[in-house]
Amino acid sequence: MIERIFQGSRALVLIAVFVTAVSSLLLYATSLNVLANTVLEFARHVPATVAEGKVLAVQFLKLLDLLLISITLHLIAASLYRLFVSPLRARDSALLDALRITTFHDLEITLAQVAVVIMVILFLEQIVATGASLETLYFGASVALVIAATVHAWKNMK
Repeated sequence: MIERIFQGSRALVLIAVFVTAVSSLLLYATSLNVLANTVLEFARHVPATVAEGKVLAVQFLKLLDLLLISITLHLIAASLYRLFVSPLRARDSALLDALRITTFHDLEITLAQVAVVIMVILFLEQIVATGASLETLYFGASVALVIAATVHAWKNMK
C-alpha cells in the first residue's frame, strides 16, 4: 500500500522537472537576447576608454553568470528526471555520465561546485565594476567564507 503511494508520488517529481526545465529554457533565451543586445550596443559604440571597456567586461561576466545558472537548472531538470522518473544507469545518459552523477548525493556535490563557480564570477563582477575598495574587500571576505563552508561541506559529504 505505502509502496504504491510512493511509486505514484514519483510523478510529482515531474512538476519539479518541468519547472526547472522551463526556467532553464527561459534563461537560455534571455541570455541570447542579452548577448544580441550587447553585440548591437558594441557595434553602435565601440568602447574607447578603460572605463567603458570595464563596463563591457562586467556585462559579459553577468552574461556568463546567467548562462551558468541556466546550465545549473538544465542539469537539475535532467538529473531529477533520470534519477527519479525514468531511472537510467549513468552511462546511458550522456549528461549524467559526463558529470559522473549516479545518485542524488552526486547531484548535490555537483550543484555545490557550480555554486562556488557562480560566487567566484560574482566576485569578479564586483571587483571589475568597483575596483579595489573596502566594500570589495568585505564582499570578497564574505564570498570566501561561503566558499570555504561549501568546500568543507562537500568534502565531508563523501
